[in-house]
Amino acid sequence: MNMSQTESLQSEVLNLSVSDRALMLCARAQELEEVGKFQDARRTLGDFWQRIGDRPKLVGLEAPARAELLLRVGTISGWIGSTSQIPGAQEVAKDLISESSALFEKLGLIEKVAETQVDLGICYWREGALDEARITFDTALQAVGALECQQRLRALLNKALVEEVSARSNEALRILTEAEPLFANSPNHALKGKFHNEFATVLKNVGLAEGREDYIDRSLMQYTAASVELEQAGHERFLAGVENNLGFLFLRLGKFVEAHAHLDRATAIASHLNDKGYGALFEDTRARAFLGQGLLDQAEKAATAAVRGFREGDEQSQLGAALTTNAIVLARAGRPDEALAMLNEAANVAAQGGDPETGGIASITIIEELSSILSPADLLNHYQNAESALRNSQTAAIRFRLGECARTVLGNEARTSTPSLLETNANGISHATSLEEQVLSYEGELIRHALQVSDGSVTRAARLLGVTHQGLAFILNGRQKNLLSSRKPAKPRRRSIIRYH
Repeated sequence: MNMSQTESLQSEVLNLSVSDRALMLCARAQELEEVGKFQDARRTLGDFWQRIGDRPKLVGLEAPARAELLLRVGTISGWIGSTSQIPGAQEVAKDLISESSALFEKLGLIEKVAETQVDLGICYWREGALDEARITFDTALQAVGALECQQRLRALLNKALVEEVSARSNEALRILTEAEPLFANSPNHALKGKFHNEFATVLKNVGLAEGREDYIDRSLMQYTAASVELEQAGHERFLAGVENNLGFLFLRLGKFVEAHAHLDRATAIASHLNDKGYGALFEDTRARAFLGQGLLDQAEKAATAAVRGFREGDEQSQLGAALTTNAIVLARAGRPDEALAMLNEAANVAAQGGDPETGGIASITIIEELSSILSPADLLNHYQNAESALRNSQTAAIRFRLGECARTVLGNEARTSTPSLLETNANGISHATSLEEQVLSYEGELIRHALQVSDGSVTRAARLLGVTHQGLAFILNGRQKNLLSSRKPAKPRRRSIIRYH
């Protein structure tokens, strides 16, 4: 907000009552907040509040103004806490928003109650408390019922985001697909831009996991729509997020020049906005790109910067993911002890933050990257942790990785010729034998599902499962012969707008 705008706003509020003045300033702050101008929003409320951690001045305010001011101060505290990685900011935000919610509930303002629940859920999501976030978004949806309002859209969008980061991409895709007509009718460019960005991200992740080139094409179109809407809204921060997501897509496709170009743009915007949270996130994506290129020195520099950035704040899920990326770099650079310590920290941080999925990925990574230095007992423990954390995952690639990790555990136990680490069941059958049978069954179910969703194409099923065509054919002709009848010629598909490597 420039000086003339500030003076104009001040002149408007001079003749208002203190409550009306607070409501007007809150409305202006919310407009700035919605387009990512969080510091300007904070300055707008300067007559009533100055710094994160301070309570707003509520004396003389009527109940609606008190509730609105508490809400705005809470949400702005949460956003600035995220962008500046301020420790404790999310707890401060949650306390203020919860106080606001109680006041709105007493006033019978249902839509405002829903708004507080959405903003509260966002704070939980930032902390990695995904179950709490999911419950809170559901509470907001229950509050508004079938009412077509902005808070319903916000709740649906953020619930889909939680499902996506919880490795439940199919559920996220269902929510967004059903909600698409509702967002199409919204006049809010910023909200529509966020929707298109999240829809694109879910399509991207499902497309990459299942080898669906049509989903990848759709994701690119959704990212384009997101950019258009966010440019109209003037939301630079989320435009940077779109660039980062495109960078991630292109690195997964092996198109590293395009990936770095998008990441350069994302990083430039984050630097311009002095957004530490996004800066750390973009460094993590950059590290993954360098990893894909085999450039370990550059990958370590970027991964270290990402971890350093997230350590400053409260975003435990993001810290856990960044630690995992950094550990992979260390493992591949021949520093296994450091990598193991970092992966154990990643699992603990994610678990403490309430994000079992990120912790489960850390446990999988330990087995994938460091099995040669671990004892059979340790491998088994990490596998059991991963299986427990990821048991509800809808991502075929993650489930396949779990199956491969189980086989690694069994293979390691066999190679070391140690007695079974598992007890014998009541029928005298060792759990190790039972586990091997379960792994074969689990592998068969994954391959059967992959062949179904790929119309019987072994090539597409192999891409979905993360193996080569030859590797899957070997499995089918060997230990999974009962699935040979599921092989069928692939249906013709239109040419993709992207050339795949």
